[in-house]
Amino acid sequence: MKKLALHWKILIGMIVGILFGLGMIAVNGGATFVANWINPFGTIFVNLLKLIAIPLILASLVKGISDLKDISKFKNIGLRTISIYIATTVIAITIGLLLVNVMKPGDGISEETINKLTETYSNSGAVQSKIAEASRQKGAGPLQFLVDIIPDNALKAMGDNANMLQVIFFTIFLGISMLLIGEKRAKPLKDFFDSLNEVILKMVDIIMLSAPFAVFALLANVVVSSDDPDLLFALLKYAGTVLLGLFFMICFYMILISVFAKKNPFWFLKQFSPAQLLAFSTSSSAATLPVTMERVEEHIGVDKEVSSFVLPVGATINMDGTSLYQAVATVFIAQALSFELTFSDQLMIILTALLASIGSAAVPGAGMVMLVIVLESVGFPADKLAIGLALIFAVDRPLDMCRTVVNVTGDATVATLVAKSVGKLGVPKPKNWDDNLREVSK
Repeated sequence: MKKLALHWKILIGMIVGILFGLGMIAVNGGATFVANWINPFGTIFVNLLKLIAIPLILASLVKGISDLKDISKFKNIGLRTISIYIATTVIAITIGLLLVNVMKPGDGISEETINKLTETYSNSGAVQSKIAEASRQKGAGPLQFLVDIIPDNALKAMGDNANMLQVIFFTIFLGISMLLIGEKRAKPLKDFFDSLNEVILKMVDIIMLSAPFAVFALLANVVVSSDDPDLLFALLKYAGTVLLGLFFMICFYMILISVFAKKNPFWFLKQFSPAQLLAFSTSSSAATLPVTMERVEEHIGVDKEVSSFVLPVGATINMDGTSLYQAVATVFIAQALSFELTFSDQLMIILTALLASIGSAAVPGAGMVMLVIVLESVGFPADKLAIGLALIFAVDRPLDMCRTVVNVTGDATVATLVAKSVGKLGVPKPKNWDDNLREVSK
């Protein structure tokens, strides 16, 4: 009997988790049971992925840079990566603006629904914390993002996944310095990181064995903790606009894969689907990063020299799905609250959403913080910010899950395109967790 592929196992786990969650809603105390006895297994899985994210970046990026031999190659890869990331983000925001202006989802929101959403969410701690965090970020100086990239303590930076850009900076600095001291002197340290990289990738394989069960737990918890179904239905047109835009972005990526990478887009999606399904379940690009790197390197054929730089950077600064959502959400809120946006305001949305995506953390809920920054950039009244966020808060989690899928797919697409452009797209060589089991078994 043919072994069931991982993406099918994960998909089955997701479907069963959703059905189980729906069943638990109808059971008295079902939500509490899921929260206490099911969800912790999903949390453990996400924590395991986060646990190896920083070591994986450190080992993989050092190995990738030290394997280059020629330091000019790194400059070439870096410039292409940043350029493509900026271009795809601008396209994502533009798609979002076009759709929301054509479909006008905010025009269909009744006064009663606005009042109910405002009453339910505007004073919640979650909404207020997003506004406070956005104010803190906006109050920083124009070059603060550069200051934040440079750590004053490398070990401290490695102790927090939110400091991923700092870890990337330190690792690049370390890798380039290893190149500059010569291959012979750098060999002991390079051998260490080569070995560490293999160990971390094996840890990814082992963790992924529990992925179907973990997504079952995560999705069951999402279902039982979902908000008022009536409010979700009222926001259906808005959610549909966002989802349509995200679908268009996936189609855009697949056109790039077909035209420039010369790969079958359906084959690409099949190879990368486990990472997409995990991104949907966890709502975190950072947590999905280890799986993203494993799928792109072993199953798509991107050389580590490319993937080790492109993917960690992408998980931090490339948020096409989130940026598209910013555009739709900003105009939707303006439409619903009768706040007029001019053409120049919409151009400002493109610029601000692009800059906000670079400085945003790759964690669940970061998009709401970005949204506040974008709303303030177009002069949205400060006293209505909480109402604006309340309008979309009910559907933010399911949309966050979907836009994270687009975020990681964008990262994988850019890695493939860059690899193709520099001749580093080879033959996939998948590995299994038990490849070397015989060597350690008696």
